[in-house]
Amino acid sequence: MLREGQVRIPAGCALSGVINKDGRRISGEDIIKSISVMHDRSNGLGGGFAAYGIYPEYKDYYALHIFYDSALCKKECEDFLEEHFDIINLSKIPTRKIKEITNEPLIWRYFVAPLPTKLSESQLDEREFTAQCVFSVNTKIGGAFVFSSGKNMGAFKAVGFPEDVGRFYKLDEYEGWCFTAHGRYPTNTPGWWGGAHPFGLLDYSVVHNGEISSYDANRRAIEMHGYKCTLLTDTEVITYIIDYLHRKKSLTLTEIASVIAAPFWQTIERMPPAERDEYEYLRIAFSAQLITGPFSILVGFEGGLMALNDRLKLRSMVVGERGDTVYIASEEAAIRIIEPNLDKVWSPRGGQPVIARLNGGVS
Repeated sequence: MLREGQVRIPAGCALSGVINKDGRRISGEDIIKSISVMHDRSNGLGGGFAAYGIYPEYKDYYALHIFYDSALCKKECEDFLEEHFDIINLSKIPTRKIKEITNEPLIWRYFVAPLPTKLSESQLDEREFTAQCVFSVNTKIGGAFVFSSGKNMGAFKAVGFPEDVGRFYKLDEYEGWCFTAHGRYPTNTPGWWGGAHPFGLLDYSVVHNGEISSYDANRRAIEMHGYKCTLLTDTEVITYIIDYLHRKKSLTLTEIASVIAAPFWQTIERMPPAERDEYEYLRIAFSAQLITGPFSILVGFEGGLMALNDRLKLRSMVVGERGDTVYIASEEAAIRIIEPNLDKVWSPRGGQPVIARLNGGVS
């Protein structure tokens, strides 16, 4: 008899996302229902959610979600945080005991603002300062792991099926204007709490289905720009590439899609001159950030949600719209379960980003 993990599902992993472009906040219950439809795409070794707009009372502060292995590393991490930040509030992240989720670490959250004196000493802007502090905790404090660090958003993840993870974190009691979800079927890395999706840095979060054959090249390239890849997983690298291209290099999301899922050279050669020049520049200037291999990703960010397939569309993705709400999932059934009456439904082409913006349109 085959045991769990002996059958590889190349199209495994489940993605789902919903965004209200008008900023209307909805319960997290819908995203749990959506991801649960795709239960068979994961194997219980990782599930998680990212939620935006859930902390309006602390919207001006970075929300740090942290796993701890012990009270000792918690004390060491809190000493570090007090040295670098003004801690406005701290508490355990609310959870409910369920039999499906076991061996949980200590799970805490902190609403913080960088100390002005530390910002001045570092000569960094507050986002870069916060990102560097996240890397310091994750690489220097054993047993502590910051898995979410944005403003007015948070990631919630664990080892388990995603619907169980949602119940564990009481996600149905949160309200936000955007949610993403992931059910994991790991193929190259073990299932552990930090390795579940989403992966996040500042307000960027990524959930991913696929396998990145360019992982080693991408990892070496991004670490040259100060990033620390400690988790040995391709989704972590994708997150840092997006942060680097968007926050540090100021590329638009459309340009980022043209970097990480770049058209083939023969396609670029057939483009009109002005368009060809732009795509040639992006391919040459950011060649190390080209991602190869099958993938579909959902990228949450401060102002919206982006979906993207690899350029050959080797992973499934469906988009639906109803009024001001946009739904994205690996399977149409995951959309229909929460909105059966769609105005529009389609499958994006390979390499074609779908970008839904808060108080904006869909492109």
